[in-house]
Amino acid sequence: MRRFLLFVLAVAAAAATTALSLLVSPWWWCAAGPLLALAALGVADLTQTRHSVLRNYPLVGHLRFVMESLRPEMQQYFIERNYDGRPYDRDVRSIVYERAKDTEAAEPFGTEQDVYASGHEFLVPSMRPVDAPEKAPTVRIGGPDCSHPYDMSLLNVSGMSFGALSSHAIRALNAGAALGGFAHDTGEGGLSDHHLAPGGDLVWEIGTGYFGCRTKDGGMDRAEFADKVADSRVKCVSLKLSQGAKPGIGGVLPGGKVDAEIARVRDVPVGETVISPPCHREFSTPREMVLFLAELRELAGGKPVGFKLCVGSRVQFLAVCKAMLAEGVSPDFVIVDGSEGGTGAAPLEFADHLGTPLTEGLITVHNALVGAGLRDRIRIGASGKVATGADIVKRLVQGADFTNAARAMMFAVGCIQAQRCHTNTCPVGVTTQDPRRVRALDINDKAARVYHYQRATVRSAAQIMAAMGVRDPRDLGPHQLVRRIAPHELVSYAQLYAWLEPGELTSEAREGWARDWAAADPDRF
Repeated sequence: MRRFLLFVLAVAAAAATTALSLLVSPWWWCAAGPLLALAALGVADLTQTRHSVLRNYPLVGHLRFVMESLRPEMQQYFIERNYDGRPYDRDVRSIVYERAKDTEAAEPFGTEQDVYASGHEFLVPSMRPVDAPEKAPTVRIGGPDCSHPYDMSLLNVSGMSFGALSSHAIRALNAGAALGGFAHDTGEGGLSDHHLAPGGDLVWEIGTGYFGCRTKDGGMDRAEFADKVADSRVKCVSLKLSQGAKPGIGGVLPGGKVDAEIARVRDVPVGETVISPPCHREFSTPREMVLFLAELRELAGGKPVGFKLCVGSRVQFLAVCKAMLAEGVSPDFVIVDGSEGGTGAAPLEFADHLGTPLTEGLITVHNALVGAGLRDRIRIGASGKVATGADIVKRLVQGADFTNAARAMMFAVGCIQAQRCHTNTCPVGVTTQDPRRVRALDINDKAARVYHYQRATVRSAAQIMAAMGVRDPRDLGPHQLVRRIAPHELVSYAQLYAWLEPGELTSEAREGWARDWAAADPDRF
């Protein structure tokens, strides 16, 4: 109380002195105005009850909040080293930016990585390398029940919805995909004109909210789905079960972003926050899910249909495999999203502590499909911090057939990792619906950058495989990826992980896998 009285007396004295000074010359206002404003702010600090720092340290306490707001930029630009930034370090961001600009992404003077640190991984070169193929490799998506297979690139645009991303960003990504002949996943926010207009190949992602083919009560409108999926630009359909950043909870699109256009695309009310449910209402068991996937493929006229998940329980995924065998139907692809992925905002506890990282998730799904005798008909996609050619090759070694990238593609269209994606204040117009911010993103320029980045990165992956003595990605094996597990010990992935034999689970599975296979129930998750 004493401090408050002293402060008020000081303000009163300042006001009186200012008033007297103004009688001498009006020029005193230049100094008096700011001083009076500071005095008023000081009084407000002392009387407010929300911030203890400001009550104890009026005016000066605001410096804490200023420094706190500047901390991310100070950290990124002046403190972090090239290789230790998170979630993407400067080296990775730089290589994406350089490739997007179609400039040489080369570094002089050797690696900055500590190659003797535990956990360091490297790909094994061959003493007899081969020439890289002139044409970029692709993988055919489409099992025995698919009548319109699709040739998927090794690197594609991962799921990012219109609404989460701006109209200009979506158009730039799709136009880049059209230029490069690779696929663009729509995200769960529905098919918009911005996805369709540029003409790029689309993977239509159907989430738990069934946006774009949604009934008024939140179920799936099969007639609307069948009508939209017939578009020739839609090449595949992906059913999203969960995503890496927040498995087990649905997405959230703040009401401030839900304008009339987004509401029309998603079949939701204008201005209301859109929440995706945590689970699907069209099925509740593995068997029902498999049959629902078969129904989607039929409604899609035989186009490839698959599902996307962040791996959790191995028993639950094995239950899905059992359901496939029991019903005699299977999806055409499975996309594994690692827990390290995530362009959308998520609770910190979910992002940090829930879900299986991509490496273990990929190996689990690959082994499960091999062991169940299903791997030859189902392709596997990998999504989670894929940005470079080396990332692609590592994921292929670990069991994937193709990869998807979200944040790296955002870098290609201008993202600076400001990490304000959920605030509608993205400084470069990528993740905002603010028209003033969006207009800064030039669609034609960024589309070319997406194309250049994807082409250069796939070329890099092909060159790396050629250096390993491999022309066809299917010839890669786990013995070609090595991890240091101790200062004097290196092991390959062939030694580090168990790799099942085809059909092993249905005959005589090894311990651990046999127990989980026995526990898996096709009629219960």
